[in-house]
Amino acid sequence: MPESSQEGALPAAEPSKNPVGLDPADWQQFRAAAHRILDDTIDHIANVRQNPVWQPTPDATRERFAQPIPHASRDLNDVLDDVRAHIFPHATGNLHPLFMGWVHGAGTPVGMVAELIAAGLNMNCGGRDHVGIEVEKQIVRWMSEALGYPASASGLFVTGSSMANFLAVIIAKTEALGQGARQTGLRNIEQQLVAYTSSEAHVCIAQAMQLSGMGSANLRSVPVDVAGRMRMDALSAAIAQDRAAGLLPFLVVGTAGTVNTGAIDPLSEIAEIAETEKLWFHVDGAIGALGMLSPEMRDLFAGIERSASVALDFHKWGHVPYDAGFLLVRDSAAHKAAFAQPAAYLQRSDRGLAAGDTWPCDLGPDLSRGFRALKTWMTIEALGTERIGDSIAHTCEVARYLAERLERDPRFALRAPVALNIVCFGIRGATAEFTRNLVLDIHESGLAVPSWTTLNGQLSVRCSIVNHRTTKADMDNFVGILASHLN
Repeated sequence: MPESSQEGALPAAEPSKNPVGLDPADWQQFRAAAHRILDDTIDHIANVRQNPVWQPTPDATRERFAQPIPHASRDLNDVLDDVRAHIFPHATGNLHPLFMGWVHGAGTPVGMVAELIAAGLNMNCGGRDHVGIEVEKQIVRWMSEALGYPASASGLFVTGSSMANFLAVIIAKTEALGQGARQTGLRNIEQQLVAYTSSEAHVCIAQAMQLSGMGSANLRSVPVDVAGRMRMDALSAAIAQDRAAGLLPFLVVGTAGTVNTGAIDPLSEIAEIAETEKLWFHVDGAIGALGMLSPEMRDLFAGIERSASVALDFHKWGHVPYDAGFLLVRDSAAHKAAFAQPAAYLQRSDRGLAAGDTWPCDLGPDLSRGFRALKTWMTIEALGTERIGDSIAHTCEVARYLAERLERDPRFALRAPVALNIVCFGIRGATAEFTRNLVLDIHESGLAVPSWTTLNGQLSVRCSIVNHRTTKADMDNFVGILASHLN
């Protein structure tokens, strides 16, 4: 019996044209245009070595994106021609193996396909009972397994680790003051809250203290050793001094891969201090935490499994397309207590689309959330953690190779140990202005993209080897590029 004639079934709707609908008038023409741009995008990735790493955006392109809002429809093929002419050539460049300026992932073709699927499904993953929530829960379970967390841990996709670190600070604050502080705020607390992180920590930790209302003046910047790692004697002394002053230490943030040099704080020792002092121990693992996927690198992050929460970015070493930040929290109840909000329009049911107890919107501030979990799930499912882990370890090997090349050349001087995949060096006898202009000249040549940073008062060239496409031969090429700009 046809479905439309079954008892209780609705009759099949007759297709009709909707004069105000937004679907294409001709699906076959749309399909052809979409396939062409997909092929062009794949070609762009496959042939990335043949293109400049980066090139300046010309005036014509800037003018193209300074036009007034369009009121009339425009042929999709014309729009896609603009993409080919103005967007493909002037992207950031992080797909290229000689992009080393910042810690940017290079993406994968698998992730690109996942983004296409996620956009087509257009699911809001803020909550409700649908498969997008189950996929996100799968990633939480996988990361709990990879980082040594209990199966009861909770997690949440966010834009990036800056947001994940911010949410961790909020959870730690709520845990220290109780849920009542969500309503009463900080004005009437008995003791000033203080937190601790290293002088090499990412600036987003200080920003999180600002945004949370506690103020960055109450974040202690703990000195580091010669390897760029937080000093435990200085941490213990700072905590003791604050307690003696009547303040309330509540949080310590360790870094698993600093931005400047890739240094890893002594996480096990921080965990010991945090347990003794009853502090929330959070790890900013934006750069390094996914190194746990490599068996040969796991020992570098010993102690991360004892933390209360970890921030990480799948869009860095995991090469999931931007953006795919993630927060993992050991105590799921503490996580939910910091963010869950009662609202009539968010009521739950034991069945239907409104089913479910804890939704992602109970674990962070976003109700409208994209399907970030799909591109992460597809990347891990298709490539496997063994291949991803090997890729991560390879970038560290390439970084060590570059450091060895530079050390053999009397024109260069290493400025920091190579802890992971970041190489910092100086040009002997060069001024800061010369070094900065050298980096910018190389950018504009289109041949490579390093960056610079300041270490111990010295401006240094910084190369972050994140790209899974980068090889030792690329480093030989880069040293040659440096030499050509010095001659």
